[in-house]
Amino acid sequence: MAAKNQPIIVIKKKGGHGGHHGGAWKVAYADFVTAMMALFIVLWLMSTSEAVKKAVAGYFNDPKGTGSLLGTTMSGTGAATSAASATGAAAPNDNLEKLQQLKEKLEQEIKARKELEKLTKQIELTITSEGLRIELLEGKDGTFYQSGSARLSADGQELLALLAAELKTLPNALLIEGHTDAAPYSNDVNYGNWELSADRANSARRLLQQDGVRSDQVTQVRGYADQMLRVKSNPTDPSNRRISILVKNADGSLPIVPGTRVVGVPQNPENPKAGEANATPQGSPSATATATPAASTPAPVKGKPSAGTPAAKPGLMDRVKGMLWGKKK
Repeated sequence: MAAKNQPIIVIKKKGGHGGHHGGAWKVAYADFVTAMMALFIVLWLMSTSEAVKKAVAGYFNDPKGTGSLLGTTMSGTGAATSAASATGAAAPNDNLEKLQQLKEKLEQEIKARKELEKLTKQIELTITSEGLRIELLEGKDGTFYQSGSARLSADGQELLALLAAELKTLPNALLIEGHTDAAPYSNDVNYGNWELSADRANSARRLLQQDGVRSDQVTQVRGYADQMLRVKSNPTDPSNRRISILVKNADGSLPIVPGTRVVGVPQNPENPKAGEANATPQGSPSATATATPAASTPAPVKGKPSAGTPAAKPGLMDRVKGMLWGKKK
């Protein structure tokens, strides 16, 4: 009877390993993978261009992008500031100070001339994010240009000569714009406000270069017609007819304006008509450029560089694959 009442003892053994350290290896593996990813990112950045490096550096220096706003009317990306610091160019504050000094000097010289003093209300000098903008606003009866013509008046010629004397001493590039009001120029379909605005801007460019402005200093001549009205509430207001001379910032940046009409600037100041083109609305047949067909060349064989084309530089992943064990180069 004593043997039947003896308790049954069951012994269970746990098999396997890892009970003492659990999943700690997963954390170590995740750290290793993160470190490898950071390594490859650094290697990729080292092989990229300077523009990509500056863009990445700019993001980490200012992730929100609010610390690099430039100018007074337009928002910049800060690329111009970074480039100026890297190349030792003048800082934006220095450019602003020089433009402010030029603005004050021009205002004083215009007021000092009695024949131009009466035009002070029709000459506007404004410092913007693009540079110093000098606008010559037309009056009711025409002030700087004869009515409906691209010929400069005596006051217009004298004022542009004064501006040329100052602008030719500057290293800054110049951009000249022509604007008209919304009143139709004529019934001639071959000549209208587009052509008139471009011709007036070009006549101002010719006179500036005649008075000493360098031929390569004027980088663009634009005709806007009535697409950028100064007084939008009154499209036929005389001040909508104007010439604008932009003294661009030292970095040479250009604003991107929709609907811009670019007119070719001749390289030879002695022959100003060479290379001029009438500004036409976008999308018109005359605005389409005709390309000259190039000489036929044999198509390169896929996978093989052509005779005149240098071999492509191997990428980062190609170099990494070449270093793997057992991988033939």
